[in-house]
Amino acid sequence: MTSGQDPQIDTTRPHSARMWNYWVGGKDNYPVDREVGDKVMEIFPNIIEVARHSRAFLGRATRYLTEQAGIRQFLDIGTGLPTHDNTHEVAQRVAPESRIVYVDNDPLVLVHARALLTSSPAGATDYIDADVKDPQKILDGAAKTLDFDRPIALMMLGIMGNVIDDDEASGIVRHFLDALPSGSYMALNDGTSVVHGSQRDEAIKAAKERGMPPYVSRTPEQITRFFDGLELVEPGVVTVSRWRPEAMPFGEPPEVDAFCGLGRKP
Repeated sequence: MTSGQDPQIDTTRPHSARMWNYWVGGKDNYPVDREVGDKVMEIFPNIIEVARHSRAFLGRATRYLTEQAGIRQFLDIGTGLPTHDNTHEVAQRVAPESRIVYVDNDPLVLVHARALLTSSPAGATDYIDADVKDPQKILDGAAKTLDFDRPIALMMLGIMGNVIDDDEASGIVRHFLDALPSGSYMALNDGTSVVHGSQRDEAIKAAKERGMPPYVSRTPEQITRFFDGLELVEPGVVTVSRWRPEAMPFGEPPEVDAFCGLGRKP
């Protein structure tokens, strides 16, 4: 695990990973995260559904990649705090030889990274402390665990909204994809404001006023453009709740303000 110096956790300012942990029912958060998280929920109550459906998409996409696409290597950027059914747990349940590299730059995630490194004996896990805005550092670190001559699944879940500039965001995604061999995949999801109107954008503004870093909602069309040059897996780019949902007797799940897709590099 790449760790460097002991991480310094600022408990006086809210942090997105800790707020996300709060929304999915975790306990790795502080009063400031709950305070701002509650304010966001007051403005945008559906953030809870967004968080939980986004987490469920991670599991379904990982199962598809291991069971149907035969992927055995994962680069998970913007890991967030460890919770139930992390990428390596889902992948190695199907294929114990799977190798996973996690990436995040949150000091609290670094503290908990050992929970992400409980690999099956046949596989491997690693953790890189790095920012998505430094893709080459991530790729160099990942090459110590992953074989870039074999297909890799790039997991970018809920991370690109932190890169405000569209051209910069597209360039980062392209940098990663260019490094991956043919037969690799990218799973990506991010926040939108098309289902519940301006609620999410108002919540983002309120969170920023309380010390959160800026975040941008993108349209489904903008999210689709991240997949340029890839072969989209059916059903294409859709709300996370409707990407290959589990069969249930209550009909199709409601849409939420996060859209996702899974694409294969030819």
